Amino acid sequence: RGNSRDLSSRVGFLIVESNSIQKTSSDLRAGKITSRELVERALQASDRLNPILGTYLCRFDESALDAADRADSELQSGMDRGPLHGIPLGIKDIISTDEGPTSAQSLAQDPSWGDQGDGPLLQRLRGAGAVVMGKTTTMEYAIGFPDFDKPFPVPRNPWNADRWTGGSSSGTANGISSGQFFGGLGTDTGGSVRLPAAYCGISGFKQTFGLVPKSGCIPLGLSYDHIGPMATSVWDCAAMLTVMAGSDPTDRTTVRRPPLDYVATLNEDKAAKKAGVVTNRSLIDASSEQMMAVFDDAVNDMRVAGVEMVPFEVPHYEAMHDGTFIALQAEAFSWHRNQLRDKWTQYGRPARLTIAQGALISAGDLVQVERVREIARKAVLAQMDEAGVEVLLSPTTGYGATPFEGADRKAISLAAIHTPAWNSTGFPALSVPMGFDQDGMPCGMQIIGRPFQDDVVLRLGHRYQQLTDWHTQAPALHADSNLTE
Repeated sequence: RGNSRDLSSRVGFLIVESNSIQKTSSDLRAGKITSRELVERALQASDRLNPILGTYLCRFDESALDAADRADSELQSGMDRGPLHGIPLGIKDIISTDEGPTSAQSLAQDPSWGDQGDGPLLQRLRGAGAVVMGKTTTMEYAIGFPDFDKPFPVPRNPWNADRWTGGSSSGTANGISSGQFFGGLGTDTGGSVRLPAAYCGISGFKQTFGLVPKSGCIPLGLSYDHIGPMATSVWDCAAMLTVMAGSDPTDRTTVRRPPLDYVATLNEDKAAKKAGVVTNRSLIDASSEQMMAVFDDAVNDMRVAGVEMVPFEVPHYEAMHDGTFIALQAEAFSWHRNQLRDKWTQYGRPARLTIAQGALISAGDLVQVERVREIARKAVLAQMDEAGVEVLLSPTTGYGATPFEGADRKAISLAAIHTPAWNSTGFPALSVPMGFDQDGMPCGMQIIGRPFQDDVVLRLGHRYQQLTDWHTQAPALHADSNLTE
């Protein structure tokens, strides 16, 4: 692999074989560690790393230790709730929890909104024995950019604290990457699971729209929103999705599907045999040469593994990309309209200006966007059928994590985010680590599948991670490192 030859000599580089749900779950059952020990170590790591990285808005130390003790007692008595039993998770702070609060990282947010407590996903994760460590940082209302003018932590990238994590599931991503917890929840309306996963060198999955309920989450764009799992590896994401998936009467967008153990399907002999490599000019032009070189290496790895690669021009790609941003602003404005009018100055400047642009979008615009979504969705599936491809591949982003100051304008443009088209279609899309750029920042590969073929996407991502070790690599700012600055 071309871009990995000198990796072992990189300063501040770690191999962290144990920082995964898969291995830690096995260690818990073997008696090598307890859940309380895991949580205590995680809290100690956060005492050191959170002030540097801005991972948490609120920690639940006492209740997390109590949950860990319950998990240990249950495991010792022979009650096994599955691979998440006793595992520490971080929850993005636009998702309601029993412990509260839910601030959406905004001074405008009504604190009473979080009084509803656990939504269906938190109930399912706790039922599987997971330990909720706290609420993680985000961009305000999951939109906009880092805001240094508000009294909230600014999430920073563990690979270089002068760079952004990507948004908006920022704290969940940097908490996993730095070893402060093992997995967590993010939300994805235009790429907010996959972008920070790519920037921070972890795995993040936006499952098919409707597979997982969104109740108990502050909406951004209701017809584009997803709550997705984030973790070190695809195996870990599959373990979380197995618990998370399933319809719920509180969310009318959820679809009834037969239950599926996504972990059990990872090693089935049904891996994708043929993949389409996205060749749209707009995507390539919005990507650095180094990113495309790293992606070429990843594609070659897939080819060596026996996956046939064919070029694939995504029909209506640019329209889907732009349409997602247009529609989510309109949908966000519809939710925020009254509050935005009454609390304009309490919103941060990046969030209020982005949301307010939704007022300029007409009903006719939205109808046209919806027409394009349906036409494009059918066209993509038809072309996949014609080409005989089961999945599509692209870089997740055009550039690695951007610096807070002095960033290349091309790197911070919306065109350099290669995720929004798949929110438009609702197709499953996974980001996995695929290497590093010239600055030593992680790069992500995106694997896109057909609707409700989430298992196919996860299986190919898992296969790739069996061939490569990018997902086992961690930054110097990690729980297992003695570096503090």
